Amino acid sequence: MIRTVLKIDGMACTMCEAHVNDAIRKAVAGTKKLSSSYRKGESSFLTEEAPDLNALRAEIEKTGYRVLSAESEPYVKKGLFG
Repeated sequence: MIRTVLKIDGMACTMCEAHVNDAIRKAVAGTKKLSSSYRKGESSFLTEEAPDLNALRAEIEKTGYRVLSAESEPYVKKGLFG
């Protein structure tokens, strides 16, 4: 799994979070555990393969928000037995 974290400027409410989440789902097939926070100015999600960050940035910016940074890294599930 790959975890992608985006720093996003312009989110001011939960509706903004929903708009960003919709844009991410549209740009990246197979998105899992998608979460956005306007308070943190951040969105994160999991995918099987690394997403095309340029296409993702373009899709989000079409909705009027600005992607300040985007990073993808391997994700290792944490837990008691793992």
